[in-house]
Parts: sequence; structure tokens; C-alpha cells
Amino acid sequence: MTRPPPRRKRMARRPGRRQQGITLVVVMVMLVLFTMLALSTFNLGKSSIQVVGNMQSRDQGIAASRQVIDETLSSTRFFNTPTDALASPCDTSNTRCIDVNGDGKTDVQTVLTPAPACVKARSIKSSELDFSNTEDKGCILGGGQSFGVAGTVTGDSLCADSTWEVSAVSTDMVTESNVQVVQGVAVRVAKDDIEASCP
Repeated sequence: MTRPPPRRKRMARRPGRRQQGITLVVVMVMLVLFTMLALSTFNLGKSSIQVVGNMQSRDQGIAASRQVIDETLSSTRFFNTPTDALASPCDTSNTRCIDVNGDGKTDVQTVLTPAPACVKARSIKSSELDFSNTEDKGCILGGGQSFGVAGTVTGDSLCADSTWEVSAVSTDMVTESNVQVVQGVAVRVAKDDIEASCP
């Protein structure tokens, strides 16, 4: 008797073999998504740091401009010699170099540009003066005499009220960003000084 040929065993397909390819695709997609998420987070953080740095530069520029304007207004130089309003400038006239962090290098350079300018001036009438006020006494000719008030023909005193505009532009030496601060100020000055400086 002859034996029947051996039967081949059919191997059952494993259900996981077909899924292995799909798993690889899913893992690759997830890897790409996580990489994009990480890059987005990095770029967002970098942008935030740049924004904070720009704001800090701007604030330093504003502070430097205000400091120079305060220094300018605390002296009579700005209406006597507007083109040379700052005492001992750093580079050129009307320039101040500021070291913010104390390392001995200029961090912010502030320039009064344009030079302080008189916007308007008005002569003070003698009738507007209060003779008991010490500030008004300087506007009177012959302080103790009631008949010695200057400007008897026009009624003007020796003083004038003037309005000035002072503009300071600060430049950060690293980022080269500019900030401009403009401030107006009212000053009582001698009438002779104002005629040369005011229109």
C-alpha cells in the first residue's frame, strides 16, 4: 500500500504581520508631528525673548532720553545757547553717552536733536507783576522804587514767558534702535535773552 503524499500544513497567517506596516506609518506620522510641535515651541520661545529684549531696549532709550531732558532743563544753557545745551558732551555738542550696565562702555547715546527751540514768547506786562513776589522782583528795574518799572512806554517788564520744545533721541549702541522723547517747558527769561532766541 502506498502512502498518500504528506499533507502540507497550511500555515495560518498571523494577523499582526499586516499591521506591522501600518504601525510603522503611524509612528512616523507621530514623530513628524512631535518634531513640528517642538520646533513651533522653540520658535515661539525665541520670539518671546526677542520681544522682551526689544521692550527692554525701548525702556532704556526712554529712560536715557528723559534723563538728558531733565539735565538740559535744569540749566539755563538750553535757552542761552541752544546748540550747546549740555555741559561737557561726550562726542559732539548736545550729545550724552550713557553706560547703563556699568561696564565702562557706552550703551545708549542720546542727542538733543533738533536743538532746543523756542516755540513762542510773550513779554510780561509790568501790571501783571506782583512786587511782593521774589521771582517778580527780578523783572523790575529799580526794585525798591515804585516809579522805576521798565517799559513805561509799552508797559513791558524786563521778563518774558517763553515756551520751549526739547527733543532727545536715544540710540541703543547694540541693537541700533531709536527712541525719541519730546517735552515742552515754560520758562521765564530775561526779555533781552528771548529776543535773540525766540521768533
